[in-house]
Amino acid sequence: MKRRILSALLTVSMVASMLVGCGSAAAPAADAAAPATEEAKADDAAPAADAAASDEGKVINIYCWNDEFRTRVEAIYDKVVETNEDGTVTTLTDGTEIHWVVNPNQDGVYQQKLDEALMNQATAAADDKVDIFLSEADYVYKYTDAEADVAIPLTDLGIDPDTDLANQYSFTKVTASDQNGVQRGSTWQCCPGVLVYRRDIAKEVFGTDDPTEVGEKLKDWATMKNTAEELKAAGYYVLASYADTFRLYGNSIANPWVSPGETSIKVDPQIMDWISSSKEWLDAGYFDPAVKGQWNDDWNKDMGSASKVFAFLFPAWGIDFVVKPNWDGAEGSWGVTNPPSSYNWGGSYVHACAGSDNLGYAKDIILAMTANEDNLIKISKDYSDFTNNQAAMQKAASDDSFSSDFLGGQNPFTYFSPVAEGIQMAPLSAYDQGCVELIQSSFSDYFQGQVDFEKAKENFETGIKERYPDITEVVWP
Repeated sequence: MKRRILSALLTVSMVASMLVGCGSAAAPAADAAAPATEEAKADDAAPAADAAASDEGKVINIYCWNDEFRTRVEAIYDKVVETNEDGTVTTLTDGTEIHWVVNPNQDGVYQQKLDEALMNQATAAADDKVDIFLSEADYVYKYTDAEADVAIPLTDLGIDPDTDLANQYSFTKVTASDQNGVQRGSTWQCCPGVLVYRRDIAKEVFGTDDPTEVGEKLKDWATMKNTAEELKAAGYYVLASYADTFRLYGNSIANPWVSPGETSIKVDPQIMDWISSSKEWLDAGYFDPAVKGQWNDDWNKDMGSASKVFAFLFPAWGIDFVVKPNWDGAEGSWGVTNPPSSYNWGGSYVHACAGSDNLGYAKDIILAMTANEDNLIKISKDYSDFTNNQAAMQKAASDDSFSSDFLGGQNPFTYFSPVAEGIQMAPLSAYDQGCVELIQSSFSDYFQGQVDFEKAKENFETGIKERYPDITEVVWP
């Protein structure tokens, strides 16, 4: 699958390179990487707004999967005038229009539509070309791959990651880089995960809902297992599902699922640890046996007031977009504390697309959204996002104005910030999304007693080879 996509995307890249060589609107981005003359240095020192040249296209097509990016651009980008009622077009001060091309992430629809557009990029009319697109951490590498070359290196836009993005968390910069270490995207988000817990259950079982004291009972896997037994004795589950812990193990793998140039999937020992602990904890009664995975009705219901589930593992977006909508009790009933190990879950990466005729605006928007500390503070304050600026988030962690009524007046940034500083992101490959999804679905049947261990392994091997026909073998530790 990767080869088929790459062959098409390489065509886009080559045509984009020819356009740069012919002195099209894309040329200024290429010139930014050239040796600096005195005139070029003066241009670099000019405000970022000057990059949005008047001879650029008047339609900026931004591909994304929901309104999250749009609402934040509207909130902080000083060139926004208005957005129409249905949220499809945003008008900028010079009359340029941002056209928001939105397709759902579910079932791979977003990637399918984006891939189709990228394959047609070379022949598309100027106003139909992809200018900016977003990717998620689970599949970002597919688009930052140096061979595909569809996400433009930031240096070619005139963005220096070492200076312009100096305050970003280092693992987000690595995640947005290709196999040669060239950064091809940037994100306003950092998604450190915490443990989100029910205060009423904590008080009943532990005698306190204080986040520091609760955190001591969950500080590592061994301690958390003892706490799970304590909760079980009181009639509660420590977590809803074995799927809730997957990210903590998956973020800790030492090598990519598929190494560059290879066709073998190597299952990391950390994944095997997740499988064995998940089976043990489910059989012991620490998880809700009715919940099979995540993102289903039973899982959502376990965030309601009638649930016997004590906690969930989520980053900031999970609290606002998942827990809060599913909660039907009093405000202030939840708190956050440290997870048993540091982890990251998610992140939306912003890329300028090869072949775009709006690279000046792409640079301007990326800098405004992911480099401007004041803008990032505003996003954190208005939307509770943990944003990708270490200095800004250290300020938020000590500022009571960032406290949350939903969390009983607690400032969650106090816990997000140290987790973010401890994240070591797992090495990426273009096969990550399929491996992550299929390992969980294949072994869910094993956890539930529907198949034995060897059959679960066989099902994973079959499923992964169907999804990625170029994979020749799966190597188990």
